[in-house]
Amino acid sequence: MRCRRGVGDAVGMEYVSRPPRPPLDGLIGDIYYLEGAPPYARLTLPPSPSALLVVNLGAPFRIRAGAEIETAEYGDGCVVSMPTRVLEFGYPLRTRSVGVHFKPWGLAPFVPMPVAELCDRPVTIEQVWSRAAVAELRDRMATADGPQEMLTLLEEELMRRLCETAGLGLVRHTSRVIAATGGAVAIGDLSLAAGVSGTHLAQRFKEVIGVTPKRLARTCRFTATVFAIDPAGPIDWGDLAGRAGYFDQAHFGHEFRAFTGLTPTQYVEVRRRFLREHPGHTLDGWPLPAD
Repeated sequence: MRCRRGVGDAVGMEYVSRPPRPPLDGLIGDIYYLEGAPPYARLTLPPSPSALLVVNLGAPFRIRAGAEIETAEYGDGCVVSMPTRVLEFGYPLRTRSVGVHFKPWGLAPFVPMPVAELCDRPVTIEQVWSRAAVAELRDRMATADGPQEMLTLLEEELMRRLCETAGLGLVRHTSRVIAATGGAVAIGDLSLAAGVSGTHLAQRFKEVIGVTPKRLARTCRFTATVFAIDPAGPIDWGDLAGRAGYFDQAHFGHEFRAFTGLTPTQYVEVRRRFLREHPGHTLDGWPLPAD
């Protein structure tokens, strides 16, 4: 069993993760344990091709999903479908949680509603799993013998809740093609290869992932491009945009602002600040300081 264990900087933050056992591994990237003092009181999370479930074991945290939406507090935890906008997380002085990073299509078999209903609307975990069930799970985790046992408890809960989902096979196959091409694929070709209409494919994607195939492709391309950036070195923005398949540097800049609220230059400045203030931190790479 592969396990990743990371410890943050001098402030102290522990992160333990592992992939789940089959058949969950076809739906989930990893299950994880996180504990410690966050590097910043507020962190922003740009959209990525992943959904999130968090069982909170510490003080409540807060999430703001867009400038026009009020910040909400989450005591028991939260469920977040694949976002289309920046999420801002506000943390207590110390945080402790166990969670799941789902593959784009992975959340649907564990929630009782079409995922489209959750798009950019983070909900408390008890809204999808019931208050009694979540309270029992949290109580069992609170008395568990360390992070690995907590991960096992969450894995067992997910196995119990795994349900058949209409259209999952179609969406999973098509999403994998999108990811393999880094989002650089014609959506019309995908529906043709799958033998379904574009309308049918888009509807299934909305039900299972919460977004259309086109939106998933945009997100995959943007995420792959950002992960190719080395903030510690020089960056040729024109070359980076061209290799990622953007029309030109202006198109790339527009996508950057749409996904992060920042220009590419501002993004790198924020990443460099994180590296400078918290070198080697386990969270460096995707969340950004909001303060």
